[in-house]
Amino acid sequence: MSTLLDGRVAIVTGAGRGIGRAHALELARHGARVVVNDYGVSLSGEGTGETPAESVVAEIEAMGGQAVVNGADVADFAAAEAMVQQAIDTFGGLDILVNNAGFVRDRMLVNTSEEEWDAVIRVHLKGHFAPLRHAGAYWRNEAKAGRTRAARVVNTSSGAGLQGSIGQATYSAAKAGIAGLTLVAAAELGRYGVTVNAIAPVARTRMTEGAFDTSAMPEPEDNSPVVAWLASEEAGDVTGRVIEIEGGTITLENAWAHGPSRDNGTRWTATDLGPVVRDLIASAPAPEPVYGA
Repeated sequence: MSTLLDGRVAIVTGAGRGIGRAHALELARHGARVVVNDYGVSLSGEGTGETPAESVVAEIEAMGGQAVVNGADVADFAAAEAMVQQAIDTFGGLDILVNNAGFVRDRMLVNTSEEEWDAVIRVHLKGHFAPLRHAGAYWRNEAKAGRTRAARVVNTSSGAGLQGSIGQATYSAAKAGIAGLTLVAAAELGRYGVTVNAIAPVARTRMTEGAFDTSAMPEPEDNSPVVAWLASEEAGDVTGRVIEIEGGTITLENAWAHGPSRDNGTRWTATDLGPVVRDLIASAPAPEPVYGA
C-alpha cells in the first residue's frame, strides 16, 4: 500500500458502487481510513434496502485498511452532520471529504416534473452543501484552536454541468451549481487550510448505462487517482479548480471567465445593442457544444 494518504481520514459519499466505490478503495490503498457512505438507493433514488457500503468496507479491510459504514442521506442536514461526527469519533478527526453521491431522473425539460427536479437538485446540490458545511465548520474550529488540518474537499461536477446535456436539464443545473459551490468554498475555506476542487468524471456506471452506448467509456477506477492526489497534503497549492477526467486524459476546465467587453460610457439603449452583442460574440471563442446536440 502507498503512504500518500497515510494517517488521513476520509469520507466518501455514494461509495457503495461505481465511481464512489472506486474512490473509497483508492484512498484506502494510499493509507486513508475511510467512512464509506451509501444510502442504498436505486438509480433514480428510491430506497432498495441494500447495504453496498458493507461490501466496500470488507474489501478495504481485506487489503489491510480501516473503514466504517455510514448510511446517511447526505442531503439530510442533521444526518450529514452526524456523518462528519462519526468520522471524528471513529478515527479521531477528518481530513478529506469526497462528495460523490447522486442519482438521475433524465427527462427533456418540458417533460420534467416538479418532484423530479426537486429530488435531483436535492441529492446532488444539497447533498454536496450539507456535508461540506459541517466539515467546513469542523475545520474552521480546528484552525481557530491552533490545530489547522491540511483538509481537502473533492466535489463531483460533470461535463453536463459545464457544457450542458440534452435530456438532463435538472442534472446539468445541479452539476453546474456544484462547480459554482466549489469556487466559493475554495475562496472561503482557504484561510482554514482547506482546499476545495471538483472533478468531472467520465465512466461507465449505473448512471450512464442505458442512456447511450457506454461500451467505449472508461472504467470508474480511471477517475480515482486524481481524487487521491487532490486529497493529499502534496496538493495544498491547488484549489478552486475543476478537472475533467476521461480515461487517461485529464483536462483543466476554464469554466466561466470574462470575455470581450464594450464600454458605452453610459447606459445602453435596447435598440443599439444588437450589433454590439453580435460583435462581442464574433470576437469570442465559440462555446463547447451541448452534449447530445
